[in-house]
Amino acid sequence: MPKPYPQEFREDVVRGAGNRGPGVTVEQVVADFGVHAMTLWKWMRRADIDDGVKPGTTSQESAELRDARRRIKLLEQENEVLRRAAAYLPQANLPGKRIYPLVKELAGDGMPVTVACRVLKLARQPYYRWLDDPVTPTELAEAHRAHAPFAAHRDDPEFGYRFLADEARDAGAVMADRTAWRICRDNQWWSVFGKKRGRTKKAGPPVHDDLVNRAFTATGPNQLWLTDITEHPTGEGKLYLCAVKDVFSNRIVGYSIDARMKSRLAVTALDNTVARRQDVAGCILHSDRGSQFRSRKLVQALGRHQMARSIGRVGAAGDNAAMESFFSLLQKNVLDRRTWATREELRIAIVTWIERTYHRRRRQAALGRLTPVEYESVMTTPALQAA
Repeated sequence: MPKPYPQEFREDVVRGAGNRGPGVTVEQVVADFGVHAMTLWKWMRRADIDDGVKPGTTSQESAELRDARRRIKLLEQENEVLRRAAAYLPQANLPGKRIYPLVKELAGDGMPVTVACRVLKLARQPYYRWLDDPVTPTELAEAHRAHAPFAAHRDDPEFGYRFLADEARDAGAVMADRTAWRICRDNQWWSVFGKKRGRTKKAGPPVHDDLVNRAFTATGPNQLWLTDITEHPTGEGKLYLCAVKDVFSNRIVGYSIDARMKSRLAVTALDNTVARRQDVAGCILHSDRGSQFRSRKLVQALGRHQMARSIGRVGAAGDNAAMESFFSLLQKNVLDRRTWATREELRIAIVTWIERTYHRRRRQAALGRLTPVEYESVMTTPALQAA
């Protein structure tokens, strides 16, 4: 079953149909945007309901109802975890006792592990490792080694790790000061007179290598995508466009338009593209070193979609020249043609030019004098064509 069109694309198609020029029929709009006529009528009816033109439940009301049900269910699950934990934790005789068995018990009763770990402030990866091997020989040996320092710390909480090491050696356990420090660190056994251990600042996301090296070619769709952000002023302020281009057919396979240039703009463009292309595992996303493309949110989104990351060099516009060429066409054919009074007006013009002119009317010499849509239809099987 094909995935639904991205919401941003639906809104753009409805705007194009509602703001069509004289003599332009809905059937022509359907052909320009490549959607089914019945689909467009449904989108337009939904837009009328959302605008209050027709009676019915709006999209916002439906979303709020779904969100309320989801929150109620989540609160019920969290309350159940807290109730079970309140009965379980008093049974612990040792400080810092692992409560993974409680998580396992909750999971057996149908409680999501994600919810249980979040409420109990546990990391999931260590829990799953414990689930595969509850007690490893190393942990058993470590527990025997930690017994003497723990007994000394329980009797005298003022002792630091050096004194605990002395107590362990007196009890017959062979232990160096560094080993005692590691055991105290792992179990949070600090002297009551010691300094508080602050959290260290997390490192920023890594900067990826350039996997493209200006070789803007691909033997099939969804192998290499290029992306970048452009801006243009209007009477209401700037409008930002983040577009994603498939090198195989030079088609703009996804985009996002917003009034602010934040990491959300790049993440939304990527999510919209994946929703339309679907089979993207192993695809390379290449961009410049803009902060939006180095954000943690985009790195996480690429991980979810199992995509590879590629970034050009600093100050080297040629490393993303194929994407810059598209923005140059957009600049000459749309952005600089006139003065734009509102963001909405410019948005409709950009989307209409991409979907109607660039995709379906502008023939390219690199594609054998075919348009991007025609090239994909000829060079790929129906199963690989875009939705």
